[in-house]
Amino acid sequence: MSRTKTAETIENVEFPSFDASKATDQMRAFAEKGVEQSKEAYAKLKTGAEETQKALESSYETAKTVSNDLSLKTISALRANAEAGFSHLEALIGAKSLSEVVELQTAFLRKRVESTVEQAKDFQAVASKAAEDVSKPIKTAFEKAMKEIKVA
Repeated sequence: MSRTKTAETIENVEFPSFDASKATDQMRAFAEKGVEQSKEAYAKLKTGAEETQKALESSYETAKTVSNDLSLKTISALRANAEAGFSHLEALIGAKSLSEVVELQTAFLRKRVESTVEQAKDFQAVASKAAEDVSKPIKTAFEKAMKEIKVA
């Protein structure tokens, strides 16, 4: 009897039908959506990489130019200091008394300190502008990327 009841129960049970074509369509749609999202992500990544490359190239060129400017400024300062030193040496050689030597030395040191302070200010101004100019393309690219992230 238990066998008969089991057979009747099995006959009365309905199993959901499995439609393979629907599953295939769903899998295809899912795969196509994944491919499309991957293409979009790749395009954004590619664009970001190109913009970053341009920003780095611009920063490199700016750094190269600024480096040349700083080198020229340094050479100019060294030349001025050397000329001042030789002029001072000539003046010391022509001094007639010890008091004149002390006076020349004091004036020379005062001028050297003033000149050094002025040169330091010039270098600071050039270096500050250089840092700003070199970082500007990177900063702009970063700000643009942050705006795009906030929009997304």
